[in-house]
Amino acid sequence: MIDDASARARHLLGDGVCVPLPGAGDTGTRWEALRELCHIDIAVGRLVEAHLDADAILWELTGRGTEPGEFWGVWAAEPPAPRVTAELRRGGGWLLTGAKPWCSGVLSCDHALITADVVDGGCASGERRLFAVELDAAGVRRESADWTNAGMDRTETGTVVLDGVVGRPVGEPGAYLDRAGFWHGGIGVAACWVGGTQKVADALYAKAASAHSGLSDIVLMHLGAVEAEIATAVALLDAAAREVDACPSDIDSARRRAFSVRWSAEQRASSVIDRVGRALGPGPLVHDAEHAQAVADLQIYVRQSHADADLASLGALVVERARAAR
Repeated sequence: MIDDASARARHLLGDGVCVPLPGAGDTGTRWEALRELCHIDIAVGRLVEAHLDADAILWELTGRGTEPGEFWGVWAAEPPAPRVTAELRRGGGWLLTGAKPWCSGVLSCDHALITADVVDGGCASGERRLFAVELDAAGVRRESADWTNAGMDRTETGTVVLDGVVGRPVGEPGAYLDRAGFWHGGIGVAACWVGGTQKVADALYAKAASAHSGLSDIVLMHLGAVEAEIATAVALLDAAAREVDACPSDIDSARRRAFSVRWSAEQRASSVIDRVGRALGPGPLVHDAEHAQAVADLQIYVRQSHADADLASLGALVVERARAAR
């Protein structure tokens, strides 16, 4: 069954959600739009972000984006297993085989960008390549995940199984990762996290607006901290957008920037979830379904980061930059 979040995402895209491409001179507007979408509904915003990311990837690697009416996913999770392989047929054309987990919109997307390991004569070549796949093609099977958490359960995140499915290569081998745009897209996800953080904070702002008597010092303290956390996150996104537009092709800076912004956005999200809970107690979590869903969604969504591993990667990049400057 297609979830209402996917239906709403498709409706928004059908209404012509149009945002600037990252690095094209108005990246701030793009990230503001993503933030606002997730401020309204985190699951819907996440699905729209994936489609817009696919559009940006296609423009960057092929010079042509998605078509009106299409609904795309970007399915690039790379766990040790299962894997998707791509093999070039003798007569030309690529066939994809295997399973790809963690596919959001798995039931409702009609196209997807899927990463696969290139094989040659049955032997892995070690190259990873991006392919565009039509999901109504023969050999495609979609499987819903056994999702036991309420967080992001409306995003239809499951597994796609491919059995000799035709894939159209998008860019050269390695091109998907080896570009600044990959990291710009990573900050787009962080913008969604910030929008989700604002949605969680709405319960505290609503409490402040509706209080018939003065708020306690404790609630005021948490309210002030939440305001500062969100302002910091928004300002960081704005500064990052200006840097991206000033130098859109600098992959080294893009990589460091993405790790930094994503870590900061994740910290702001965790802090706001904690402070809103401390200020308001359990009431909103058990009586306000929209707030409880937002908290659950955001907690799962920020785990899309690689947490401490990303910090270690950032530290290694800092060392590399320091050594190059000597």
